[in-house]
Amino acid sequence: MDYSKFFSAALNRLHDERRYRVFADLERIAGRFPHAVWHSPKGQRNVVIWCSNDYLGMGQHPKVVGAMVETATRVGTGAGGTRNIAGTHHPLVQLEAELADLHGKEASLLFTSGYVSNQTGIATLAKLIPNCLILSDALNHNSMIEGVRQAGCDRQIFRHSDMAHLEELLIAAGPDRPKLIACESLYSMDGDIAPLARICDLAEKYGAMTYVDEVHAVGMYGPRGGGIAERDGVMHRIDVLEGTLAKAFGCLGGYIAGKADNIDAVRSYAPGFIFTTALPPAICSAATAAIRHLKTSNWERERHQDRAARVKAILNAAGLPVMSSETHIVPLFVGDPENCKKASDILLEEHGIYIQPINYPTVAKGTERLRITPSPYHDDGLIDHLAEALLQVWERLGLPLKRKSLAAE
Repeated sequence: MDYSKFFSAALNRLHDERRYRVFADLERIAGRFPHAVWHSPKGQRNVVIWCSNDYLGMGQHPKVVGAMVETATRVGTGAGGTRNIAGTHHPLVQLEAELADLHGKEASLLFTSGYVSNQTGIATLAKLIPNCLILSDALNHNSMIEGVRQAGCDRQIFRHSDMAHLEELLIAAGPDRPKLIACESLYSMDGDIAPLARICDLAEKYGAMTYVDEVHAVGMYGPRGGGIAERDGVMHRIDVLEGTLAKAFGCLGGYIAGKADNIDAVRSYAPGFIFTTALPPAICSAATAAIRHLKTSNWERERHQDRAARVKAILNAAGLPVMSSETHIVPLFVGDPENCKKASDILLEEHGIYIQPINYPTVAKGTERLRITPSPYHDDGLIDHLAEALLQVWERLGLPLKRKSLAAE
């Protein structure tokens, strides 16, 4: 039997639906973020990255790079094993303490990625709660969805950030049934923020536990970078906070933070934690350096918000279809997978601008978009160039513009 035909057919389906993914071979240049080298089929080209999740450029911050190099030189590279088998090294222990302090929690637990921390964290917590009902926001990330599925518990989906619908489901579940509400604090495709205070109100009223994914908010919001929960003053009301080290902190890994027994239970039962190698010491030291810096430095957060606001203002003034967003995410509506890919290709090949197309299943069909993420280091010249390039691409592809703002006229 020719098994390869099954895989070829699966790939052909992606091509037919115009959602086959092509990766750009990029080489970032330390100290020159957001500039990078694109290793294109025609050779090396200088480009500007406009869609990185290294939101604050901390992946190239001297303190972070220095901590990584110093630790690798001092103790070596790999962790040497799972946490149970020689992998609980001192830089990792220090990082978990730093994360617990960041979120004002008793303990934290590191995973190899934010995806794994959601997938195995949610599943393990829910499995340990008898007859648990999981209430999950409709727009939760795939990692959360997989965690809910793997829990094997009853689950109900509430309409995105619809508190009336969530309350209906909580009431229907009854006061005696254990319930876990799972949501994100900041949804990265639309850039909207969950009503965390209201979610906490409902959880307390109806006896539910709360699990909040802060991956797109940690480091970015709050006086110490603790996320939306810190900014909104509800950190202490949330049972389990989940975050990543791979976005604003510029490194790698994921984590959960909460009460000591809750975190210890996951540590003791989660297969996605128990049976995988620990994060390397150099990564842990680098992440600790990033967190410590952002706990005391507000320059990156303030400059970042300024840059995001300027990008929105310039693109809106140009009549480009910027989707409404109250955060640093700047989604630009396209609405068609083929045009979305074409726009991305033209921007990269002809303008030296890298913005990856966002198509189904990351977003719903018909809502395809370019997702722009400014950093503190995208200056006015880069922003103006972006707007000019986007206008040329929109005209070339015949994509609709919005009416220009009165200020622009």
